[in-house]
Amino acid sequence: MLTATQFSTESAPKVRILLTFDQREKSRLLATSQCGAEIGISLKPGTILKHGDVLALSDGRAARIEASAENVMEVRTDSAGKLTAIAYHVGNRHVPIEVGDGFIRLLPDHVLRAMIEGLGGEVTLCAAAFHPESGAYGHSHVHHSHDDQGHGGRIHAGLAPRAPAEKDPR
Repeated sequence: MLTATQFSTESAPKVRILLTFDQREKSRLLATSQCGAEIGISLKPGTILKHGDVLALSDGRAARIEASAENVMEVRTDSAGKLTAIAYHVGNRHVPIEVGDGFIRLLPDHVLRAMIEGLGGEVTLCAAAFHPESGAYGHSHVHHSHDDQGHGGRIHAGLAPRAPAEKDPR
């Protein structure tokens, strides 16, 4: 099996690896190239692959990462102000969001869909490559997960709830 443990500066790699956003968020995963080769990707923890990144393969070749089409919610409104307000409220949920010319995209989530529609947004489910914003400081640090009911966007998913503070005995 081929492995990839670092980035490459190769400008025209022949190997392509299509990955969803969820896959691009993982620093360790097993992927399959467009030609069917299995590639074990093992990068520095916290690394998020972007569309167009190039990885050095263990056989000396290079592979380009490409964002694959996936199910997303595309949001449009009748005014830029309304779309901006929706983007603000979605952003407060700390979920990955793609901002485009006249639309925003995010991963499907029934709770967020209800909120967006309540704010006047028109939601369409479509298949598209998802390119979320990388964040104000040049990296994406999101805390989202999707449960079996299709709900994502939980901040700090997986952390145990805090025990209630004990009352002061005074």
